Amino acid sequence: MFHKEGHKIIIVATAIVVAAILLIDTLVNISWLRMLLQIAFLVFFILILQFFRNPKRLTSLNDNNVVSPVDGKVVVIEEVEETEYFKDKRLQVSVFMSPINVHVTRYPIGGKVLYSKYHPGKYLVAWYPKSSTENERTTVVVENASYGKVLFRQVAGALAKRIVNYAKEDDTVTQGSDQGFIKFGSRVDLYLPLNTNIKVQLNQKVKGGESIIAEM
Repeated sequence: MFHKEGHKIIIVATAIVVAAILLIDTLVNISWLRMLLQIAFLVFFILILQFFRNPKRLTSLNDNNVVSPVDGKVVVIEEVEETEYFKDKRLQVSVFMSPINVHVTRYPIGGKVLYSKYHPGKYLVAWYPKSSTENERTTVVVENASYGKVLFRQVAGALAKRIVNYAKEDDTVTQGSDQGFIKFGSRVDLYLPLNTNIKVQLNQKVKGGESIIAEM
């Protein structure tokens, strides 16, 4: 199953790869070189397919838990000053996605969307601390009665050139459902209440929609 954001790219890539393989078969007479070039185009096509995959995830709905919004590795757990929406101290948990991770972004909690904003910006490498405030990004805040408010931020990386955000203010959303997509390497930051019980550790790998990041 592939994410809808990849459908056009997959169609174009299919046409290019098929045409390239046929052209190589016609023009390249050296057998080992012909095979090498054709394999290279097939590998390229497989990488495109795996990047846009959208596996089903079984989210255990729980208004007291925050699930990971993306697949990746936990690279930040620290107390910070959140300056855009809360304007106070929060616990930041950041998950870094490599280009081979699933890049679907999912809602970490269910509830009502209070805030959704896009910010143009730079394309610093996603693990650079200032990427959270200087890179292209979107900020979304969701609230439910049990957990309260959770802010999460999609942050573009050096390779990510498009962030897709489906969240609209006043929407009612389901935990673990599709919130957006980030193309080609990036990170997602979560900003949680200080009394949150963090359930992950630095460098831990997490799965979007399934791994529990924190609980109240």
